[in-house]
Amino acid sequence: MGTPAGRASAAGRRRGEPRFPGGPAPDPAGSHHERRIRSFRPRRGRVTPGQGEALRRLWGRWGLDIDGLRPVDLGGLFGDPDLPVVLEIGFGMGEATARMAAADPGTGILAVDVHTPGQGNLLARAERAGLSNVRVANGDAIILLREMLPPASLAGLRVYFPDPWPKKRHHKRRLIQPEFTALAASRLRPGALLHCATDWEPYAEQMLHVLSESPDFVNTRPDGGYAPRPDFRPLTKFEGQGLAKGHTVRDLLFRRR
Repeated sequence: MGTPAGRASAAGRRRGEPRFPGGPAPDPAGSHHERRIRSFRPRRGRVTPGQGEALRRLWGRWGLDIDGLRPVDLGGLFGDPDLPVVLEIGFGMGEATARMAAADPGTGILAVDVHTPGQGNLLARAERAGLSNVRVANGDAIILLREMLPPASLAGLRVYFPDPWPKKRHHKRRLIQPEFTALAASRLRPGALLHCATDWEPYAEQMLHVLSESPDFVNTRPDGGYAPRPDFRPLTKFEGQGLAKGHTVRDLLFRRR
């Protein structure tokens, strides 16, 4: 028989109760906004005790649920109205994000993901390193861009190793599409850098085509091709494993006109 509504679950929570009280919401946007083809797979995964503790303690201070119901005051979120803020979409376990934040304390990083263990891990890393320039957002980055961020509010946008959706029937789910670049351009300041990286060659080719065709961006490479990995993007464990297998990693750096 199924578990009756209200009966405590095996995890000790009643149905509908948050997994981490005071932490990220399971579905922050809910039904507030129209459904669309998702460019990501929601992932919860196993959360370690340390990650769970970080979510419970730090989410109220450094976390943001993407509910699409209110605009975000980036100056207020970071406690500094003059701090330039870069949006990072998809950060995995947060290793590279924390390293970039530590190397550039004069830039705020608003890091978006739906991976609960990664959210907790990045919060814990930020606290251990004393990083005050990292904020973690939970939910759909499209809703954040479209509904919650003001025009020309971002100093940069990073999309590192997004899901390549390799099957042809799933290509429509890839994040880097003309509609996305137009939306991103509207939220980036003139001169802001859009930086993408992927180890999936067909997706790299699509990224290069889409961004090269966009009227809002110009390739920083005079030859119109891929860029070398810039020093500010750390080599991650995931990337190192791919390189060891012979994968080619492509970086694309385009500037907002």
